Amino acid sequence: MTPPDQSTLRALYINTWQKSKTQALLTPLESQIAQVISEHPEYHMRLKPEHLNAQYFPELQQTNPFLHMGLHLALREQVATDRPAGIHAIFKTLLGKTQDPLQAEHQMMDALIEALWHAQRNNTLPDEGAYVKALQALIIQGQGQAQRVTQALT
Repeated sequence: MTPPDQSTLRALYINTWQKSKTQALLTPLESQIAQVISEHPEYHMRLKPEHLNAQYFPELQQTNPFLHMGLHLALREQVATDRPAGIHAIFKTLLGKTQDPLQAEHQMMDALIEALWHAQRNNTLPDEGAYVKALQALIIQGQGQAQRVTQALT
């Protein structure tokens, strides 16, 4: 089974949001996607077919809304399954500090991005140990320090 391409994934988000707005029956995955979309009203205008092939350039301070929301889904899956081991407890601790699940996920996102970037660059699986250390640093020393710790691990 080959993974879906960028256009297929983006179409899933766009179609799911349209279904959600009309209160159509959603699959479990679509329900998760719709929840993340509803939590990001700043992206609602980009969830239209004309944005299907839009390019986003981080160097121009542009956030890819599809990637951003996909990272939320990935983090939620990791927390739900506690994979890597310990991530559920880390999330709960951050949630206790922030009192906002979305804010806790946003804090964790940089560590996930870094782990995925290194894996892609090195053509390896993500280093779960380094990833968990970076997440733990969020608790111990705060978000800014966690980014420095992540950089030091490379």
